[in-house]
Amino acid sequence: MDVGLFDEVNRFAMATPWLHAAVTGYAAYGVLLFAALMLAGWWYARGTNDPARVAAAVLVPVATLLAVAVNQPFVSAFHEARPYTSHPGILVLATRSTDFSFPSDHSVLAGAAVAGLWFVSRRLGLVTAVAALAMGFARIYIAAHYPHDVLAGLVLGAVVAVVVVLLARPLTTRLVTATGRTALRPLVSTEPPTRPGPVVAAGPGRTPPEVTGR
Repeated sequence: MDVGLFDEVNRFAMATPWLHAAVTGYAAYGVLLFAALMLAGWWYARGTNDPARVAAAVLVPVATLLAVAVNQPFVSAFHEARPYTSHPGILVLATRSTDFSFPSDHSVLAGAAVAGLWFVSRRLGLVTAVAALAMGFARIYIAAHYPHDVLAGLVLGAVVAVVVVLLARPLTTRLVTATGRTALRPLVSTEPPTRPGPVVAAGPGRTPPEVTGR
């Protein structure tokens, strides 16, 4: 089934030369879109003035990089050849590489971004999910990966991101809260710092405000 689906996508690629430039460009440089979505997640979280949400946004790029690093031992262990190595005669739009195919690094990155941004904003998470599916399809379209390479990458990236956010968010939230009390507050909140009200000293014949209720 997996090879059959790959062949179907490759035949679709042969029949759609007008899509080649767009899909090839996205397959190669779509990671910039995920970086922009992570930046949007931080900007959105900052506007909510919710330390836990800001903490999740801060952890998304960390989790994504960690997921890609975790993927490397799997790539080396499975040692799977690229589709264009095993299937002569297919249309190859990818730049040929000696790297192995399973799991897909691009899909790991995409899966981690989706799962991480889901903690920040469901709407942003859905937008990122669409971008991730498009990335997975693009990697198959250019014959860089099989469908199972993409699926495994998405799942691995998502699992790593969820674990990282759940484990690290409590401490990161405290750090964000502490940052909000410093000159770096604009990085974590759009609200101005709260200022203590004026202290009215009680003099002779004068009742303190807390007693009168004023």
